[in-house]
Amino acid sequence: MSAPNFIIFLTDDQGYGDLSCMGCADFRTPRLDRMARDGARFTDWYSNSPVCSPSRAALLTGRYPGNAGVRSILAGHRTASGLPQSTPTLATRLKQLDYQTYMTGKWHLGLAESSRPHQHGFDRWYGFMAGCIDYYSHIFYWGMNNPGPGINPTHDLWEDGVEQWQDGEYFTEMITAKALAYLRDAAKEDRPFFLYVPYNAPHYPMHAPRSYMDRFADLPWDRQVMAAMLAAVDDSVGAILDEVERLGLADNTCSFFMADNGPSRETRNWLDGTLDPYYGGSAGKLKGHKFSLYEGGIRVPGLMHWPGRIPAGQILDQPCAAMDIFPTFLNAAGGDIASGEIDGIDLMPYLTGGQVPPERAIFWEMGDQTAVRRGNWKLVLNGQLVEGAPPEDAVHLCDLSRDIGERDNLGDAHPDLTAELQAAAQTWRQGIEARWDREYSPQKQGTVTH
Repeated sequence: MSAPNFIIFLTDDQGYGDLSCMGCADFRTPRLDRMARDGARFTDWYSNSPVCSPSRAALLTGRYPGNAGVRSILAGHRTASGLPQSTPTLATRLKQLDYQTYMTGKWHLGLAESSRPHQHGFDRWYGFMAGCIDYYSHIFYWGMNNPGPGINPTHDLWEDGVEQWQDGEYFTEMITAKALAYLRDAAKEDRPFFLYVPYNAPHYPMHAPRSYMDRFADLPWDRQVMAAMLAAVDDSVGAILDEVERLGLADNTCSFFMADNGPSRETRNWLDGTLDPYYGGSAGKLKGHKFSLYEGGIRVPGLMHWPGRIPAGQILDQPCAAMDIFPTFLNAAGGDIASGEIDGIDLMPYLTGGQVPPERAIFWEMGDQTAVRRGNWKLVLNGQLVEGAPPEDAVHLCDLSRDIGERDNLGDAHPDLTAELQAAAQTWRQGIEARWDREYSPQKQGTVTH
């Protein structure tokens, strides 16, 4: 078999419970359900961060966000720096193996020239580079309803570094149209391809075409627009996978789907000035949401599909993370995963042969929060449910096999285990902080966040 093709689908602020194959009951996602049915569905898949930029950095580099050089949400102005050039991406490494590399969608890893997709291995790219845009005008409006001096809007739509104007077109459909064009171009070459498709849906602003809203007219507005936005993504993923099959590439194409973090509770989702938390997205039975290191902020849908290699119908329950995609794909492509710094592991033996990965600790950090999962045990330090709120608990231990909602704090019942995991988490965090100060601090990298 020739070198495989790869597609990564990413959604933005999508909760663990907002796919029907993950338990959503009030709307359906049939094409993603089919992807799960024909491949593997992970029950314990994690983002490496509860917010956008760090999670994307981990996915594309195979490293913890702090080791990749991106630890927080990056700014959206046109001089905002981001992912350091010293950090290789999956696109960079695959390009060295003669892959064609394409991106269409949301970048959010820096707008400065040195941080743009073509500086990180993508031959061709299309989309926007800030954290969010209006789905029809493609303008970055973040924060403009805040009291005090206004924040200037910035138009943010590009193709290969050249600004584009496509007013009135719905961005989810624009991403998909470009992905289909890239696929057709790639099929003309006798070379494998990597296509990265990071959708910005269902990140605010909550926009969807009337035809999609009408499908879910029986739902309250917050769920209606969530369902509509995700239905547009679902149709889009289906169209792309159908095109892969039409081009005769299905058996040799490995596709992966995940969300970048849990659902947003931010009031700006409402679009009408409402200051109450938004509840349109669902983390299912999980506790927490975007910005939180409880499960709802970091455990997300994860699906893998490769008809030629991965047996269908698998439900995999071992904890895995976005940083595992880099070594999994690079190894499958014939690359050398030992030749660079990688924090993730190759999951292909697990996916193709049922070889359970060795037990490991997976760590997270966000602001004052730090967390670790090892086996079924999860420890959260200074865990927050709401950004900026006081911690729920200074130390919270749970057994996820019995308490997926992290409701019972077992720290006092297991003092030795609590102390052991707390020491591990703090040691890891100290290493991240030391490296950041040494290599990646704003003073050294010019990174600007909002």
